[in-house]
Amino acid sequence: MSNIDYLILFGTLALIVFYGLYKTRGVKSMDSYLRGGNDTKWWAVGLSIMATQASAITFLSTPGQAYTDGMRFIQFYFGLPLAMILISIFFLPIYYRLKVYTAYEYLETRFDLKTRMLAAIIFLVQRGLAAGITIYAPSIILSTLLNWDLRITNVVIGLAVIIYTVSGGTKAVTQTQKHQMAIMMGGMIVAGILVITSLPQGIGFVDAMHVAGKMGKLNVVNFDFDLSDRYNFWSGMTGAVFLFMSYFGTDQSQVQRYLTGKSLKESRLGLMMNGLLKIPMQFIILFIGAMVFVFYQFNAPPIFFNSTVKAQIVQTDRAQEFQELEHDYAEKFQAKKLAVEQLVEAVNGGDETRVDETRSVLNNLQEESDQLREKAKEVISAGLPNAETNDKDYVFMHFVINNLPVGIIGLLFAVIFSAAMSSTSSELNALGSTTTIDIYKRKINGGQGDKHYLMSSKLFTLAWGVIAIIFASTLSLFENLIQAVNLIGSLFYPIVLGIFVVAFFFKSIQHTGVFWGAIISQIIIIVIHYLNVIEAAGILTMGFLWYNALGCLLVVVISFIIHAFVNLNSKTG
Repeated sequence: MSNIDYLILFGTLALIVFYGLYKTRGVKSMDSYLRGGNDTKWWAVGLSIMATQASAITFLSTPGQAYTDGMRFIQFYFGLPLAMILISIFFLPIYYRLKVYTAYEYLETRFDLKTRMLAAIIFLVQRGLAAGITIYAPSIILSTLLNWDLRITNVVIGLAVIIYTVSGGTKAVTQTQKHQMAIMMGGMIVAGILVITSLPQGIGFVDAMHVAGKMGKLNVVNFDFDLSDRYNFWSGMTGAVFLFMSYFGTDQSQVQRYLTGKSLKESRLGLMMNGLLKIPMQFIILFIGAMVFVFYQFNAPPIFFNSTVKAQIVQTDRAQEFQELEHDYAEKFQAKKLAVEQLVEAVNGGDETRVDETRSVLNNLQEESDQLREKAKEVISAGLPNAETNDKDYVFMHFVINNLPVGIIGLLFAVIFSAAMSSTSSELNALGSTTTIDIYKRKINGGQGDKHYLMSSKLFTLAWGVIAIIFASTLSLFENLIQAVNLIGSLFYPIVLGIFVVAFFFKSIQHTGVFWGAIISQIIIIVIHYLNVIEAAGILTMGFLWYNALGCLLVVVISFIIHAFVNLNSKTG
């Protein structure tokens, strides 16, 4: 990157930190620190909700997801508007009526203290893990750019967020997220325009759409019902609905965003705004990834997008094998480029027979190219056993660094870091408040004054920031970072949602049933995922998004069974 790019990047980050400190210098009470004074307008609530979910992982991983797998990931968000409506009807009125600081306070009123503590602890575990990932994602980029040690980079990013989050709490998070969201979407729209204008002369937007469509990258909707398929219409309208209800309805990092609203109406409008705008936002980001794929049909892509690992493998005894694969990949690209040009010509000429023939040839060449990429990854694994061979999350970064003009590169990286700071600040804020209200104040040290708990909230926020940095420093890439976040959520969210569903709709079930029902259900979900019990039994394979519906249903059913058993014993006893 040029000096101008570095100036734009670090200047943007510094302005965000100082703005957060400046706008919240008067926060001196626990209510203002945890609920922001309840003076946030609906549009700011909506932006804060969107910015909390739109982490750096969204902008780093989602284009790479589209590059390799097409746009079908968008189906994951189809159930979001429905989830927002259900939360507005059933969750929000209760939170406002009880004037809670955290979502889990309600559970003690409905059940008992141990159920409240269980839900809070599950949240702390899964959100603590997710906070580490949201720090780690941008650290990958910065460590690659500056040749820094990844652990040092984690510390730098984490400290930048900790400074203003610990200082200003919820108000600092909300105030900074408005500007972070503007930077994020403005930068990505500019990137999308530049991707299209970077295509060869004579290849327009419509041509790019044809190429992406014929090569399977615009596969937006799939109505085939398949439990093993992570992303289709049915998983988006079932499993994903449960995940979104869990995340937006019971995850304190989101609940805390809309509890800052001036009224119940303002908070509802903020949720509706998120439900309406999130799908177009994700569509734009995925579409950019699809256009990057088209760009690399006319411009030679690397066989492996992580340039750091690529530079290392050529220094090993596997260098010749890797370079031979690179040579084969380059030859395959030339054949593929010719086929793409013929496809565009056939489409423009209206020759459907030639279109079908060329598309078949082109997709076969693409499959052969993908096989060469997989062989290159095998060589890397053999030559560098500790290297990460998944390079999906480097696709967009590679395009930005190598093809965008000076200044825009810095802006795009500012987008990624702004997203990381917005989501991480929300997570740390929520972790600190939950630890203070649900654990420390309720169980460990109650009866203290407002100033004491204000300081406790700041200290716990700081502690969770340190924990997130430590976790980020030990993290390795999953198959894809965006999938890693969804997986962690799918393992833990459905249990908390199940507890709330029982609380809202099954008034006869009491604390013993729901407490043990939740614990047993959590164990079952973990066993299903890690030991692959269902697949081992030869019954079926389940994509992790389905865990959300299954986990919630398990909590309800098992809680009912345990409640009935306890009642039966009490009557016969």
